[in-house]
Amino acid sequence: MAFSKDFLWGGATAANQYEGGYLSGGKGLSTLDAITGGNQDQPRMITFKTKEGKIERVTREQSLPEGALGYVDPEQYYPSHVATDFYHHWKEDIALFAEMGYKCFRMSISWARICPKGNEEINEEGLAFYDRIFDELNKYGIEPVVTINHFDIPMYLADEYDGWMDRRVVDYFVFFCETVFNRYKGKVKYWMTFNEINFLRSWTQIGIHDNSKPKRWQAMHHLFVASAKAVLKGHAIDPENKIGMMVAYIPSYPMTADPKDVFAALQFNRDQESFIDVQVKGYYPAHRIKEFERENIVIEKQTGDDELIAKGTVDYIGFSYYMSTASTADPDKVKYVGGNQMPAVKNPYLTESDWGWAVDPLGLRISLCKLYDRYNVPLFIVENGFGAVDVVESDGSIDDDYRIQYFHDHIKAMKDAVELDGVDLMGYTPWGCIDLVSAGTGEMKKRYGFIYVDLDDEGNGTLDRSRKKSFHWYKKVIASNGEDLSN
Repeated sequence: MAFSKDFLWGGATAANQYEGGYLSGGKGLSTLDAITGGNQDQPRMITFKTKEGKIERVTREQSLPEGALGYVDPEQYYPSHVATDFYHHWKEDIALFAEMGYKCFRMSISWARICPKGNEEINEEGLAFYDRIFDELNKYGIEPVVTINHFDIPMYLADEYDGWMDRRVVDYFVFFCETVFNRYKGKVKYWMTFNEINFLRSWTQIGIHDNSKPKRWQAMHHLFVASAKAVLKGHAIDPENKIGMMVAYIPSYPMTADPKDVFAALQFNRDQESFIDVQVKGYYPAHRIKEFERENIVIEKQTGDDELIAKGTVDYIGFSYYMSTASTADPDKVKYVGGNQMPAVKNPYLTESDWGWAVDPLGLRISLCKLYDRYNVPLFIVENGFGAVDVVESDGSIDDDYRIQYFHDHIKAMKDAVELDGVDLMGYTPWGCIDLVSAGTGEMKKRYGFIYVDLDDEGNGTLDRSRKKSFHWYKKVIASNGEDLSN
């Protein structure tokens, strides 16, 4: 058997894309409550008010003017406000996860639901909501895997503190972590601090108005310190806690055997691996320090920061894997296609999804081998999936064989990594086990789930749940512990 008997099969979601109830139960505003929907041709937009009171918009990658405040326009549709409404469908959804045989469920906690302003003001109703979720999961024997912060920050901290640029936000985050570690002790033991930490760079994600490189790295240092403090606090509160980090891992291959292309790929790969280095090895890698020196980037540190980062290393590496890319020293000679939070180079040996994401199952095995060889700590694939347009047939069925094929090939690759390469793999939680709002485009038509949710891009629909063909296939995979991948 390739997988251990306690292998964590499950699925993954995020509060801002799935939970909804954006002001229900005392929840405060989050930065992602002010970002519109979009599509492949229309980018998602942040709505904000200027100092002069004008309502304006910028794309989510752009900077906001100094002093701009996040703004929710009552005339505008914001997908996160309802998302696919886990807030009101949690019992039904968890029953469906149990029917599939889940051993774990990866979800995130909304910081603004528990601390509406992100500070030390606690919303008891928010804490009680997650109590109900964890109790229901535990009733079915499903381990919660909780991302503490997934791609947003309470809007109050973004507006009043400039988000993670302000050192005080570290202490507010640690207070939030201490609150949930204490409250859910005995109910949750698997945690991750920040989702895809290598992609945190904008107002919606970390609340900073100026996302120039020096400012981003100052904010990132605060995130590293906060993660280390959270790890130390979580272990002190409950020694049984397993606290990991989470990175978006996109392996890059040299476009050719030209040494310049090989070096370009090395630079691409070690850029994302540097975020793992800090949280697993406990220090900034030498190449990153040299980069700071060349570009005159000076990180302001408090006394003891480096020691904190060295002590607060994580127990495991959680990572997302959707695709690979290629690197070249001559970008004019390649074609760029879509990708996870970034444009990617088209690889002539691979096909792509309708959104341009390369489909590369062997790349998952390559990633597992590289990460385990480099860090020698347990790994956890916490996102992997295939966004596609699903068609509901007249009888209500959804024959998503394309999704089944994608998962078949990727599970086979991870099985080989465990069985043939000796990788220590904790579990596998495919992204969007139930349909939710796309993070990149804000669409509903780009669906990932085994469970269909009746909702369109404009927010119309019944929110009724139904099982896709892949639901039954994945149930069989889990029941066989990954041995039966037949369709």
